[in-house]
Amino acid sequence: MKKKILVVDDEISICMLLQNFLSRDYDVITIYSALEALEWLEDNLPDLIISDIQMSEMDGYEFLTKVRQRGFTKHTPIVMLSGRAESKERIKCYRLGAQDYLTKPFNPEELEELVKKNLYPIHYAIEW
Repeated sequence: MKKKILVVDDEISICMLLQNFLSRDYDVITIYSALEALEWLEDNLPDLIISDIQMSEMDGYEFLTKVRQRGFTKHTPIVMLSGRAESKERIKCYRLGAQDYLTKPFNPEELEELVKKNLYPIHYAIEW
């Protein structure tokens, strides 16, 4: 059974891009709103969440905080996406509980490595 990845981004093009890159190896669910994603998480538990930071209604920081406050998603790995490359943005995400941070536009190979690293934290390296 494929690992399940939840993608949360209000930009349809980014969701389609992530779906295209990841759907060969993973079951990808795309949701265009953080509020809708929280509702979806009531009945579903993904293996990984990839979330944008800048979204309408609820931004990625608040979404990340709410995911971490829930018992059943407390330890779900989260990769945050952002158009901002500043260190302070990364640090804020890490302090709120994100495992990784990827700047848009992103390199598909880097995305693939971050996904592997978070889904298979011990065995993701090709060579030891």
